[in-house]
Amino acid sequence: MTDGELTLGALLVRFDEREREIAAQAEAAQEKIAELTALLDGLDTAAEEIRITRKTLLELPDPPPSEPPAAKLPDHPAYQQIMAVFAATDAPLRARAVCEAMDVEIAPSDINNVRLKLKRLAERGILAETEQGLFTLPRP
Repeated sequence: MTDGELTLGALLVRFDEREREIAAQAEAAQEKIAELTALLDGLDTAAEEIRITRKTLLELPDPPPSEPPAAKLPDHPAYQQIMAVFAATDAPLRARAVCEAMDVEIAPSDINNVRLKLKRLAERGILAETEQGLFTLPRP
């Protein structure tokens, strides 16, 4: 036999070595497949949990609209008198009519003071200004 020729024994040794290499690569591939399968299972579980959470949230009833906190009436007694005037009437009133109902002197400074108070009450939502200078209790 020449150097270029392999004996049957040498071929079998080479086959054994190649078989071991292939087996080692297959084992590494199996480990990688197992690792990727575990990762995929975890991702599937996380995606399913998100789907369930979304479905649960969509099935929840809408909360009732929250009512704004009741506006607080200023402590000054004039505001109490003004509110008493509006409680006694259903019609919108101007500052002059409020002054008359409160038995306040009909002077420009007094009318302006009442008008300012009416504007403050309107800003707080306690009264409504239906048109310029015309005030009433807000309708529900």
